[in-house]
Amino acid sequence: MTERVKTNDLHVATVLFNFIKDEVLPGTGLSADQFWGAFSAIIHDLGPRSRQLLEKRDLLQRQIDDWHLHNRAKPFDASAYQRFLQEIGYLHAEGPDFTIGTQNVDAEIATLAGPQLVVPVMNARYALNAANARWGSLYDALYGTDVIAEDAGREKGAGYNPKRGQAVFAYAASVLDQATPLEIGGHADVVNYGLSTTNTHTALTLTLKDGRTTNLRDPSQFTGFITDDAGAAQVILLKNHGLHLELHIDRDHRIGLDHPAGIKDVVVEAALTTIQDCEDSIAAVDADDKVVVYRNWLGLMKGNLTDTFEKNGKTIVRRLMTDRVYTRPDGDELTVHGRSLLMVRNVGH
Repeated sequence: MTERVKTNDLHVATVLFNFIKDEVLPGTGLSADQFWGAFSAIIHDLGPRSRQLLEKRDLLQRQIDDWHLHNRAKPFDASAYQRFLQEIGYLHAEGPDFTIGTQNVDAEIATLAGPQLVVPVMNARYALNAANARWGSLYDALYGTDVIAEDAGREKGAGYNPKRGQAVFAYAASVLDQATPLEIGGHADVVNYGLSTTNTHTALTLTLKDGRTTNLRDPSQFTGFITDDAGAAQVILLKNHGLHLELHIDRDHRIGLDHPAGIKDVVVEAALTTIQDCEDSIAAVDADDKVVVYRNWLGLMKGNLTDTFEKNGKTIVRRLMTDRVYTRPDGDELTVHGRSLLMVRNVGH
């Protein structure tokens, strides 16, 4: 039987009471008595209304069940069924036209189109993976899936297959050609992504394998960069339709050394939003389960959620990604979200 604490006319599971007191409230300026006092007022205010609505739902269900039992020997009449649902108040007349705007709504919902994940917040590792899925390796996605066929020597195998890698390079270049086309040639022809600075402005200059130089067809798509100590480009940030792509350059890397321009990876914005679900695949049944859910969500909101696990004989600590910081072409600093926009679906409550 669940151990409970009596406080402010409520009986609260001890594990939940201690979680609120020891983990949620510190730093908020609220005491446990203030929290549970306010919570109790909400419960006692809305509890009767909730019971009324549950009773109404039960009544509607009984009426619907009775209708089906009464008409089970008759052919189904959709019009009669609709009239019945309207009569009992299950269906209401359609109201006037209306519009919904996106004022004060995050860009990830209001203006940007991208994949959305749904993940059980009860599993910290899954929750972290989803929150971090805003950015993903295009190379890994191509190499590890059937987008690249495993034929003609392009099999995955246990180690890195350079021939499969070349196919990944070609596919990634075609993606870049669609998203950020060049004035001359294509990204597969580029042997150097260079930065040239005049006064306070930095431009992206691309050198082709035939010696010619070219630029992006739309130079404004070059939105930021990161350099090494010698001033050479390490990361080139490009943008298309509000979504970013990173070119990671390292000619000494085992992947980059095979690429004509030294690109070891192309990292793209992927899952812009994530629904952290309080009951998805794993049911949060009792107070102990729910505290796990609340603790993970609290860690996501504070940014300090971690999970430790073993993989291939190694201990791995999974943490939330930080925001990504670049230098803009005009010399100012540019910060881009490093994590997916998180929403909570509280069905588990």
